[in-house]
Amino acid sequence: MVDTNEENFAISCSSVSAAAFDAVIGGIEEIIMEEKFQQLQQRFMDQNYLEFEDSDENKLSYTPIFNEYVELLEKNLEQQLKERIPTFNMNTFVKRLMQHKEEVPGDILDMLVTFTDFMAFKEMFLEYRAEKEGRGLDLSQGLVVTSLIHPGSKHAGLTEPMLPDI
Repeated sequence: MVDTNEENFAISCSSVSAAAFDAVIGGIEEIIMEEKFQQLQQRFMDQNYLEFEDSDENKLSYTPIFNEYVELLEKNLEQQLKERIPTFNMNTFVKRLMQHKEEVPGDILDMLVTFTDFMAFKEMFLEYRAEKEGRGLDLSQGLVVTSLIHPGSKHAGLTEPMLPDI
């Protein structure tokens, strides 16, 4: 038979751990949205995006850029997290992150992956370069808006949707 005190302790520890993880994710979200972090990342990308080319081969010059990016942005993020959460430990967080990836908002996970996954890092730079050069994804040419109300119908000109009586 399971002791209810042990069960409550396990649930309590689990919820404390989940709350700590959520606090870190919240801290990361705040930090990456701050102007200081945005400017740091923007400057770095502006200085280096022309080096990246959309090809299967990777230039040797990508490696020091990747290392500098990790050093600059990951260390900045870690320092700010330690200021906000004194008990923060990056190694512990990374282990928890791998276990709970599905719980992390996509934009935050994408940014964190660029610190550890070179191909994600390269893709980020290729997308940035395409955007800077006006080659970003443009859906405006493929979008067509069609009214569902015929211009001559009795509903033309109504501003509120007609809902059926229930």
